[in-house]
Amino acid sequence: MTDKSFPPNALADETSPYLLQHANNPVAWHPWNEQALELARKEGKPILLSIGYSACHWCHVMAHESFEDEATAALMNRYFINIKVDREERPDIDKIYQTAQQLLTGRTGGWPLTMFLMPEDRTPFFGGTYFPPEPRHGLPGFKALLARVHQVYREERPALREQNTAFTQALEQTQTSEPAAAGTPLDSAPVDHCVEQLARAFDRRDGGFGGAPKFPHPGNIELLLCQQARTAESGALDMACFTLQKMAEGGIYDQVGGGFCRYSVDARWRIPHFEKMLYDNGPLLALYANAWRSNRRALFRQVAHDTAAWVMREMQSPEGGFYSSLDADSEGEEGKYYTWEPGEAHRLLSEAEFNDFVRYSGLDKPDNFEGRWHLYVAETPQEIARKSSRDLSEIEWNLQNAREKLYHERERRVRPGRDDKILTSWNALMLKGMSVAAIRLQEPDYYRSALRCLEFIHDHLWDGNRLAATCKDGRARLNAYLDDYAFLIDAIIHLLSCRWSGKWLDFAMQLADTLLEQFFDAGAGGFFFTSHDHETLLQRRKDFTDDSLPSGNGTAALALLNLGHLTGRRDYLEAAEKTLKCGWNMLERMPHACTAMLMALLEYNHPRQVIILRGREETITRWQQEIEPLLEVRSLVFAIPSAETDLPGLIDEKKTDQAATAFVCTGFTCLEPVSELAELQQITRQIAAG
Repeated sequence: MTDKSFPPNALADETSPYLLQHANNPVAWHPWNEQALELARKEGKPILLSIGYSACHWCHVMAHESFEDEATAALMNRYFINIKVDREERPDIDKIYQTAQQLLTGRTGGWPLTMFLMPEDRTPFFGGTYFPPEPRHGLPGFKALLARVHQVYREERPALREQNTAFTQALEQTQTSEPAAAGTPLDSAPVDHCVEQLARAFDRRDGGFGGAPKFPHPGNIELLLCQQARTAESGALDMACFTLQKMAEGGIYDQVGGGFCRYSVDARWRIPHFEKMLYDNGPLLALYANAWRSNRRALFRQVAHDTAAWVMREMQSPEGGFYSSLDADSEGEEGKYYTWEPGEAHRLLSEAEFNDFVRYSGLDKPDNFEGRWHLYVAETPQEIARKSSRDLSEIEWNLQNAREKLYHERERRVRPGRDDKILTSWNALMLKGMSVAAIRLQEPDYYRSALRCLEFIHDHLWDGNRLAATCKDGRARLNAYLDDYAFLIDAIIHLLSCRWSGKWLDFAMQLADTLLEQFFDAGAGGFFFTSHDHETLLQRRKDFTDDSLPSGNGTAALALLNLGHLTGRRDYLEAAEKTLKCGWNMLERMPHACTAMLMALLEYNHPRQVIILRGREETITRWQQEIEPLLEVRSLVFAIPSAETDLPGLIDEKKTDQAATAFVCTGFTCLEPVSELAELQQITRQIAAG
């Protein structure tokens, strides 16, 4: 490695903070573009493709060890055309080569992803993830690997081409999904099977599903909450709420500043991988708000409030869009920003605050992260009160004061790096999270935060016809993906439930029309991840399983079902049904991997309760606030003032000359209109009770 400064490479004009981190490497990096691909073809050099993201700890490690090292860079520049990709900007490329890596090595993927591609068709012939500079832990040293790959490419090219023919066939088979046979009922059996699978994998001591490393998997928990609402099955609710409790009490949750880290390296949720991602926190915010609705635990309400406060404070730009992530590292060390020593807390706190806080946070136990202490809930305030025979309110007061003092002290530290690009799909997930929290917790500030985000997307990432995938420093770029459209339509529906706007309904329908025009497979059903006019890549994917994000196909089907029932657009409903049929084989074989699709299947078979309120704005707003505590988690309420005009047919039919009238509907079936609040409350209670 070297501290020497090098002239900028071809990444210097990019917007991605991750790519810009490598713009002064001695490696002759290129972004993924036609110029770089043509250079590889022209010079006959294989492509070294490196994919990562700015909050990735091991990406930083490999960069410092290898990409900043002149000797390593010299080998890379001599033998390869080197292309660096931000997986958050180009999930289309990342999805393909993560799958390729698994096919080639038989191992799970991850980041940094390191792939070697043939120059003429970009087919991979070797790959892996992180490689150390010297042989270590069964991994080859990176410099030796570069020389070996070059030798194989030079001496065994015919064999590589033969291997690549078989590889291409195997890659295509990963996209094979048998649609439902004609006449197959799209029943809810896969949902029930998934719940059974989750029950078998459920960790009854610490919550969650499976062992370490342990991920939040918001889709699993959301499905359990909705299954309980559908069937009144207490076991599903118990699993969901116990998991949410254990996560909130663990170190995966920032006990000082709010918000969740990416995952826990241990099974007890105590030691996280410290990066904080927007795409985790949006769904988790919605989950904790909905869990509060389901069982009124004060812990869930507090976590939702603190997470929303963190997002607005640290992740929302002045213009309204949400930033992407916070780094795991600070001052070159993972977790340094978040960890403590008992002496620091003792210095900051009063004796009473310190005595309670050390018991609460585990500071009186052995260090748990590289000689320092990462905080988790070792004893709840209730346990401390019971064991010490003291008043609970006194302990909670001490703990709140302690957290505030530690937070202000932590603010004096060097903060983790922030990836400040604004991704449409991730913003949509947080837009939905803020909207759900605004509805469930009746917090106007959360609605205003969500609205500012949507206005940013509309003004900066939408050109009137198409979405862009990312924006940085006012520069929107890259053709948007399925997730961008699907997540945003879904989020707008929930924002409309906060406060009605004809403008935003029109926007949701414009997005849905573009989704059908540019992504839908009208023949086989389902949605491709990339649009019909997208750059041609090694593979055009149509995925039904979730990964770190919900399935775009599942979210698209769910959003189109909701929008179709609201507006009466049959083409939306038919596209959703064809999508479920297209992915049916996957739903039957691997339901636990398809929770977004299962949420759409639930909506298809058991449409949610939708209450449309028409009348005077002040009256219908009050009605909505009155019935909100009575609703089950899937219900949606739209308070549409009588002054609103130019509404789609089904909504426009619901008119009134009363101060307020409620239309309670399930799918296209509605009860008789209700013009008395007490009667509406009674109906809502009955529906919620099943």
